[in-house]
Amino acid sequence: MGEGKRKTYTAEFKAKVGLEAIRGVKAVNEIGQTSGVHPVQVGQWRREIQNQAETLFTIKRGPKKAEGPGDTEQLYSNIGRYGS
Repeated sequence: MGEGKRKTYTAEFKAKVGLEAIRGVKAVNEIGQTSGVHPVQVGQWRREIQNQAETLFTIKRGPKKAEGPGDTEQLYSNIGRYGS
């Protein structure tokens, strides 16, 4: 059997293929064939996107936390270092 290196795909490529599978315009087998990826891999990327989709909206927005005393000490040292 041939010993070759595994193919590695960029995150952008995985997202593109996975989103195409989510849209459902083409069958997973067809997407795999046109993109050069095994259909099982296409399905895995689709599921990964679907599973992590809800975390996109869980980031809380609002005012940032006040800086602690350790942070202000760092700022003062930076001011002293780079000040006049």
